[in-house]
Amino acid sequence: MDLPTFKQTLDRDAPPEDLGGALAALWHEAKGDWDQAHRLAQGQKDADGAWVHAYLHRVEGDQSNAESWYRRAEKPPSSAPLKKEWDEIAGALLDERR
Repeated sequence: MDLPTFKQTLDRDAPPEDLGGALAALWHEAKGDWDQAHRLAQGQKDADGAWVHAYLHRVEGDQSNAESWYRRAEKPPSSAPLKKEWDEIAGALLDERR
């Protein structure tokens, strides 16, 4: 799945079943369900989960918490607009799956 196809799934009531936690978290955040997104990101105990977790704390406005999660993900803290960062993370995670 590529990024445009992933974005098309946002018209659905539920995410595709085979996304994995980090992508499902991004899907839920885009649908406005930050709490479910946070649960999913927090449950994925790897760098991808930490990267999404960092993004979610940026969305929340908690920059210091976000920076801690960026360090865990071994990613530089982002200052990109949130929608751009969402695209960057989703695109990278989708590319990993190919």
